[in-house]
Amino acid sequence: MTTNKLWQGAWVAAAATLAAGLGTASAQTAPPAAAPAATTTAPAAATAAPTPTPAPADAPPPGLWIDGIHLSAQIEAGITGNFDGPKQNFGQLFTDKPNTVLLNQILLTANKPLDPKATGFDWGFKLQGMYGSDARYTHFLGEFDWVNPYDRNQFDIVEANALFHLPVLFDGGVDLKVGQYSTPLGFETIDPSTNPFYSHSYIFNFGLPLKHTGFLSISHVNPMVDVYLGLDTGANTSFGSSGEDNSAIAFLGGVNLTLMGGNLTVLALTHLGPEDASRELSPAGFNADGYYRYYNDIVVTYKATSALTLTTELNWVRDDFGATGFATGKPSPSNAFGIAQYASYTLTDTLTLNGRAEIYRDDNNFFVSGFVNNNGFDQFQQGNPTPLVSGAHHATTYGELTLGVTYKPSGLPPVISGLLIRPEIRWDTDLGGASAYNGGTANSSFTVASDFVLTF
Repeated sequence: MTTNKLWQGAWVAAAATLAAGLGTASAQTAPPAAAPAATTTAPAAATAAPTPTPAPADAPPPGLWIDGIHLSAQIEAGITGNFDGPKQNFGQLFTDKPNTVLLNQILLTANKPLDPKATGFDWGFKLQGMYGSDARYTHFLGEFDWVNPYDRNQFDIVEANALFHLPVLFDGGVDLKVGQYSTPLGFETIDPSTNPFYSHSYIFNFGLPLKHTGFLSISHVNPMVDVYLGLDTGANTSFGSSGEDNSAIAFLGGVNLTLMGGNLTVLALTHLGPEDASRELSPAGFNADGYYRYYNDIVVTYKATSALTLTTELNWVRDDFGATGFATGKPSPSNAFGIAQYASYTLTDTLTLNGRAEIYRDDNNFFVSGFVNNNGFDQFQQGNPTPLVSGAHHATTYGELTLGVTYKPSGLPPVISGLLIRPEIRWDTDLGGASAYNGGTANSSFTVASDFVLTF
């Protein structure tokens, strides 16, 4: 099958599903679910995203259980069509290959979750491994980034951690996570089943860390307030000379508020610490441990009705060394700011309409880049030379609008615990008029995409 036929097929699938959804509009009337305790890496606010209907609070999640251990598998594959046929979809990382079928993830998970009703000591764990094209961007530095690094499909450890519930300090106790885990910052996640779209936002791609190595505590102060505190090795790092880009620790902290009976949640988190690579700064006479990067993110989710959920994400990331340090010999901070508005409307038990509108400002052309090689993102984080694709050579404001649907077929075989089909159309633009897209030939880009997420 040619690439033209592939993206034409994706376009037909998107148009047909959108037409079907618009022709069967009927609001759900089920009451909103109560906000869950913040005992996982996914923020409480993100539970309002258009995901498969969750199991009741008293029931374990579907899948295979062996002596309290939950085993599951998940597959995601998709295609992004670009009519202009560039070599890369600029502004997108995980869906950066146009007109190409991607095996994004084969995700295998073994976990013993904490009991959300535990009043005494409880323990658990989570082990999660991934194979696929997404792993190019999710490695812990120094872990499996040396295994087939030039291939599109790679292997990654997403999570490897121990979980503890400690009945101390507060009536709700304290949950502790120790090891390697996905970041709690942000609305979108590495796990595709908890996202409304196949493609990711600029904020997720360029304004947030993805994973951490260290510990994270979540103190359940009262039913309305959870406090996050943690220390780790940095953004996407592990240990050792190849696993850490400097020798300093990083801090993670913030608060989650659950208000209006769970209909309004506010997750405000920050992560700060040195993130520039010593192997790049030291030869130039700079101490990498002395220049911090600050990731700041707020996610506000409002369950407006039983069918309509509105989510607003605000993001600010700052790097003390900045884009001009090497050129001028004097570090100058670089900043990027983003706001993304999501809307999700449930039409039926099987169909949900989704929308995302985003503006992302990169003040010094420091954060938004594309990576030519399959190991380019890892090389960049480690401070090694690698070819980059840049949008402009000055401050740039990007805009992005994505519309799509999530279709969840019913009547699946018992072995399948969930299936999502998510066609979308997306428009990206450089609001300043520069030619950031399609190999530097256009100031906007239009893509149509679809994926499926199959969970066992």
